[in-house]
Amino acid sequence: MTSSNDKLKETTVSTEHIFTGKVISLQVDTVHLPDGSEGKREIVKHPGAVAVLAVHNGRLLLVDQYRQALGRCELEIPAGKLEQGEDPLEAARRELEEETGYRCSKLSLLHSFYTSPGFADEIIHLYLAEDLTPGEPSPDEDEFLEIIEASFEEAQQYMAEGRISDAKTILAVYIWQQRLARAAASQEV
Repeated sequence: MTSSNDKLKETTVSTEHIFTGKVISLQVDTVHLPDGSEGKREIVKHPGAVAVLAVHNGRLLLVDQYRQALGRCELEIPAGKLEQGEDPLEAARRELEEETGYRCSKLSLLHSFYTSPGFADEIIHLYLAEDLTPGEPSPDEDEFLEIIEASFEEAQQYMAEGRISDAKTILAVYIWQQRLARAAASQEV
């Protein structure tokens, strides 16, 4: 994606690599600003991720997982980072099955979005999983989670209570709400 407003463009002069970890890396870019001065930009590089909106028998599949960065558990839709060169569609299928045990016969991209474009390049590809079949989860060896199935009303309550507070899951709940409203409207006709 490119911006059509070139007068706001910043040009990279140099990049200093600060840290490279298992999930992210950090760099500091020196940039020429539109007014001719120089600035610094701290940038978190991320390989990208997938997330899955999966509803089975009218209930949203969530995972309850401790998040060290928050210091608490968070209810989230199944999600995970992309491996090097991995196709996002296949990653979504893999994450759904690993975290919940469910398989799907249909998987479609709903939207791709950046999580924090002010300092990170992480993009999340949000998929809709349909025609679900239950199975046994097989989370990563360092991943401890519980599967929660929530009605739409319960998901709204979890948001109100702050148990669901991450952007990808909130977005998924709102997309689910739109789909429910469209389904109800088409039945009224």
